[in-house]
Amino acid sequence: MGKIYHELLTKWWQLLQSFPVEQTAAEDVFWQLVAAYSTPGRYYHTLEHIYHVLSAIKTLQNQAQDLPAIQFAAWFHDVVYDTQAQDNEQQSASYAVEILSSLQIPHSIIARVASLILGTKHHQVEPDDFDAQVFLDADLEILGSNPQRYHQYARLIRQEYLWMPDVEYATGRKQVLHQFLHRDRIYLTNLMFHKFESSARQNLQAEIMRLEQISPANQS
Repeated sequence: MGKIYHELLTKWWQLLQSFPVEQTAAEDVFWQLVAAYSTPGRYYHTLEHIYHVLSAIKTLQNQAQDLPAIQFAAWFHDVVYDTQAQDNEQQSASYAVEILSSLQIPHSIIARVASLILGTKHHQVEPDDFDAQVFLDADLEILGSNPQRYHQYARLIRQEYLWMPDVEYATGRKQVLHQFLHRDRIYLTNLMFHKFESSARQNLQAEIMRLEQISPANQS
Protein backbone atom coordinates (compact mmCIF):
# COMPACT_ATOMS: atom_id res chain seq x y z
CA MET A 1 0.00 0.00 0.00
CA GLY A 2 2.99 2.32 0.52
CA LYS A 3 3.60 2.42 -3.23
CA ILE A 4 -0.03 3.35 -3.84
CA TYR A 5 0.19 6.18 -1.27
CA HIS A 6 3.23 7.57 -3.06
CA GLU A 7 1.71 7.30 -6.53
CA LEU A 8 -1.60 8.74 -5.41
CA LEU A 9 0.12 11.68 -3.76
CA THR A 10 1.98 12.31 -7.01
CA LYS A 11 -1.30 12.18 -8.95
CA TRP A 12 -2.90 14.55 -6.43
CA TRP A 13 -0.15 17.14 -6.91
CA GLN A 14 -0.27 16.75 -10.68
CA LEU A 15 -4.01 17.45 -10.61
CA LEU A 16 -3.63 20.54 -8.42
CA GLN A 17 -0.64 22.08 -10.20
CA SER A 18 -2.94 24.02 -12.55
CA PHE A 19 -4.72 25.68 -9.63
CA PRO A 20 -3.39 28.24 -7.10
CA VAL A 21 -3.87 25.95 -4.12
CA GLU A 22 -1.95 26.51 -0.90
CA GLN A 23 0.40 23.54 -0.29
CA THR A 24 -0.50 22.86 3.33
CA ALA A 25 -4.23 22.92 2.57
CA ALA A 26 -3.71 20.54 -0.36
CA GLU A 27 -1.72 18.14 1.82
CA ASP A 28 -4.39 18.26 4.52
CA VAL A 29 -7.08 17.33 2.01
CA PHE A 30 -5.02 14.48 0.66
CA TRP A 31 -4.65 12.95 4.09
CA GLN A 32 -8.34 13.50 4.79
CA LEU A 33 -9.07 11.47 1.67
CA VAL A 34 -6.60 8.79 2.73
CA ALA A 35 -8.35 8.55 6.10
CA ALA A 36 -11.80 8.39 4.53
CA TYR A 37 -10.88 5.59 2.15
CA SER A 38 -9.16 3.67 4.95
CA THR A 39 -12.10 3.51 7.35
CA PRO A 40 -13.16 0.12 8.77
CA GLY A 41 -15.67 -1.80 6.69
CA ARG A 42 -14.15 -0.87 3.36
CA TYR A 43 -12.73 -3.77 1.41
CA TYR A 44 -13.18 -2.78 -2.25
CA HIS A 45 -13.99 0.95 -2.03
CA THR A 46 -10.51 1.84 -0.84
CA LEU A 47 -7.55 3.87 -2.07
CA GLU A 48 -6.68 1.00 -4.39
CA HIS A 49 -10.03 1.49 -6.15
CA ILE A 50 -9.30 5.21 -6.55
CA TYR A 51 -5.89 4.34 -7.97
CA HIS A 52 -7.40 2.03 -10.59
CA VAL A 53 -10.11 4.53 -11.53
CA LEU A 54 -7.52 7.26 -12.05
CA SER A 55 -5.41 4.89 -14.15
CA ALA A 56 -8.39 4.06 -16.34
CA ILE A 57 -9.19 7.76 -16.74
CA LYS A 58 -5.64 8.33 -17.95
CA THR A 59 -6.21 5.70 -20.63
CA LEU A 60 -9.35 7.53 -21.75
CA GLN A 61 -8.13 11.09 -21.27
CA ASN A 62 -8.07 11.93 -24.99
CA GLN A 63 -11.86 11.60 -24.98
CA ALA A 64 -12.31 13.93 -22.00
CA GLN A 65 -13.46 17.53 -22.32
CA ASP A 66 -12.89 18.55 -18.69
CA LEU A 67 -10.20 16.19 -17.46
CA PRO A 68 -9.61 17.90 -14.07
CA ALA A 69 -13.31 17.60 -13.20
CA ILE A 70 -13.25 13.89 -14.03
CA GLN A 71 -10.13 13.37 -11.94
CA PHE A 72 -11.55 15.28 -8.97
CA ALA A 73 -14.72 13.20 -9.27
CA ALA A 74 -12.62 10.04 -9.11
CA TRP A 75 -10.99 11.20 -5.89
CA PHE A 76 -14.26 12.09 -4.18
CA HIS A 77 -16.92 9.78 -5.63
CA ASP A 78 -16.78 7.16 -2.85
CA VAL A 79 -15.45 9.35 -0.04
CA VAL A 80 -18.70 8.72 1.87
CA TYR A 81 -19.51 5.02 1.67
CA ASP A 82 -21.97 3.27 3.97
CA THR A 83 -23.58 0.11 2.59
CA GLN A 84 -26.59 0.64 4.87
CA ALA A 85 -27.26 4.15 3.54
CA GLN A 86 -29.10 5.27 0.40
CA ASP A 87 -27.48 8.66 -0.09
CA ASN A 88 -23.77 7.96 -0.45
CA GLU A 89 -23.57 9.71 -3.81
CA GLN A 90 -25.29 12.85 -2.53
CA GLN A 91 -23.13 12.90 0.60
CA SER A 92 -19.94 12.39 -1.42
CA ALA A 93 -20.93 15.15 -3.85
CA SER A 94 -21.64 17.53 -0.97
CA TYR A 95 -18.29 16.69 0.62
CA ALA A 96 -16.53 17.34 -2.70
CA VAL A 97 -18.23 20.72 -3.06
CA GLU A 98 -17.23 21.73 0.46
CA ILE A 99 -13.61 20.62 0.19
CA LEU A 100 -12.97 21.88 -3.34
CA SER A 101 -14.54 25.20 -2.44
CA SER A 102 -12.11 25.48 0.49
CA LEU A 103 -9.27 24.91 -1.99
CA GLN A 104 -10.73 27.66 -4.20
CA ILE A 105 -11.18 25.43 -7.22
CA PRO A 106 -13.31 27.25 -9.85
CA HIS A 107 -17.05 26.96 -9.27
CA SER A 108 -17.67 25.63 -12.78
CA ILE A 109 -15.36 22.67 -12.14
CA ILE A 110 -16.87 22.03 -8.71
CA ALA A 111 -20.37 21.92 -10.16
CA ARG A 112 -19.22 19.47 -12.80
CA VAL A 113 -17.55 17.27 -10.18
CA ALA A 114 -20.77 17.11 -8.17
CA SER A 115 -22.75 16.21 -11.27
CA LEU A 116 -20.34 13.41 -12.19
CA ILE A 117 -20.43 11.96 -8.69
CA LEU A 118 -24.23 11.99 -8.60
CA GLY A 119 -24.18 10.10 -11.91
CA THR A 120 -22.64 7.08 -10.21
CA LYS A 121 -25.93 6.33 -8.44
CA HIS A 122 -27.50 4.82 -11.56
CA HIS A 123 -24.54 4.78 -13.99
CA GLN A 124 -26.61 6.27 -16.79
CA VAL A 125 -25.65 9.34 -18.84
CA GLU A 126 -26.70 11.40 -21.82
CA PRO A 127 -25.31 10.30 -25.22
CA ASP A 128 -23.36 13.55 -25.62
CA ASP A 129 -21.95 13.68 -22.08
CA PHE A 130 -18.48 12.42 -22.91
CA ASP A 131 -16.91 13.30 -19.57
CA ALA A 132 -19.53 11.26 -17.72
CA GLN A 133 -18.96 8.38 -20.12
CA VAL A 134 -15.23 8.44 -19.41
CA PHE A 135 -15.76 8.66 -15.67
CA LEU A 136 -18.35 5.90 -15.42
CA ASP A 137 -16.40 3.56 -17.69
CA ALA A 138 -13.33 4.09 -15.51
CA ASP A 139 -15.37 3.36 -12.38
CA LEU A 140 -16.63 0.11 -13.93
CA GLU A 141 -13.31 -1.01 -15.42
CA ILE A 142 -13.15 -3.80 -12.84
CA LEU A 143 -16.15 -5.54 -14.40
CA GLY A 144 -14.15 -6.43 -17.49
CA SER A 145 -11.00 -7.54 -15.71
CA ASN A 146 -9.62 -11.08 -15.82
CA PRO A 147 -11.75 -13.69 -14.00
CA GLN A 148 -9.38 -13.94 -11.04
CA ARG A 149 -9.38 -10.20 -10.38
CA TYR A 150 -13.14 -10.03 -10.87
CA HIS A 151 -13.72 -12.87 -8.45
CA GLN A 152 -11.60 -11.07 -5.86
CA TYR A 153 -13.63 -7.90 -6.48
CA ALA A 154 -16.89 -9.80 -5.95
CA ARG A 155 -15.58 -11.25 -2.69
CA LEU A 156 -14.56 -7.80 -1.44
CA ILE A 157 -17.98 -6.38 -2.26
CA ARG A 158 -19.58 -9.21 -0.30
CA GLN A 159 -17.38 -8.34 2.68
CA GLU A 160 -18.71 -4.79 2.59
CA TYR A 161 -22.21 -6.24 3.01
CA LEU A 162 -21.44 -8.77 5.72
CA TRP A 163 -24.37 -7.41 7.74
CA MET A 164 -26.74 -8.91 5.14
CA PRO A 165 -27.74 -12.60 5.25
CA ASP A 166 -26.46 -14.66 2.32
CA VAL A 167 -29.82 -15.14 0.62
CA GLU A 168 -30.80 -11.48 0.94
CA TYR A 169 -27.42 -10.38 -0.40
CA ALA A 170 -27.57 -12.84 -3.31
CA THR A 171 -31.02 -11.59 -4.30
CA GLY A 172 -30.02 -7.93 -4.26
CA ARG A 173 -26.69 -8.50 -5.93
CA LYS A 174 -28.26 -10.50 -8.76
CA GLN A 175 -30.68 -7.65 -9.40
CA VAL A 176 -27.79 -5.23 -9.78
CA LEU A 177 -25.87 -7.57 -12.11
CA HIS A 178 -28.94 -8.24 -14.26
CA GLN A 179 -29.48 -4.49 -14.64
CA PHE A 180 -26.04 -4.19 -16.21
CA LEU A 181 -26.54 -7.24 -18.41
CA HIS A 182 -29.85 -5.88 -19.73
CA ARG A 183 -28.18 -2.76 -21.07
CA ASP A 184 -27.28 -2.46 -24.72
CA ARG A 185 -23.78 -1.50 -23.58
CA ILE A 186 -22.11 -1.72 -20.19
CA TYR A 187 -19.25 0.47 -21.40
CA LEU A 188 -20.08 3.76 -23.08
CA THR A 189 -16.76 4.71 -24.64
CA ASN A 190 -15.75 2.80 -27.74
CA LEU A 191 -12.30 2.00 -26.34
CA MET A 192 -13.67 0.36 -23.19
CA PHE A 193 -16.52 -1.28 -25.08
CA HIS A 194 -14.22 -3.07 -27.52
CA LYS A 195 -11.70 -3.95 -24.83
CA PHE A 196 -13.92 -5.07 -21.95
CA GLU A 197 -17.58 -5.51 -22.91
CA SER A 198 -17.40 -9.22 -23.70
CA SER A 199 -15.35 -10.14 -20.65
CA ALA A 200 -17.55 -8.00 -18.38
CA ARG A 201 -20.67 -9.83 -19.49
CA GLN A 202 -18.97 -13.18 -18.93
CA ASN A 203 -17.87 -12.10 -15.45
CA LEU A 204 -21.34 -10.89 -14.50
CA GLN A 205 -22.97 -14.08 -15.74
CA ALA A 206 -20.44 -16.20 -13.85
CA GLU A 207 -21.13 -14.31 -10.62
CA ILE A 208 -24.87 -14.74 -11.09
CA MET A 209 -24.36 -18.48 -11.45
CA ARG A 210 -22.39 -18.53 -8.20
CA LEU A 211 -25.09 -16.53 -6.45
CA GLU A 212 -27.74 -18.95 -7.70
CA GLN A 213 -26.12 -21.60 -5.52
CA ILE A 214 -27.25 -19.73 -2.40
CA SER A 215 -30.80 -19.07 -3.51
CA PRO A 216 -33.59 -20.09 -1.06
CA ALA A 217 -34.28 -23.29 -3.00
CA ASN A 218 -30.73 -24.44 -2.28
CA GLN A 219 -30.87 -23.73 1.44
CA SER A 220 -31.31 -26.75 3.68
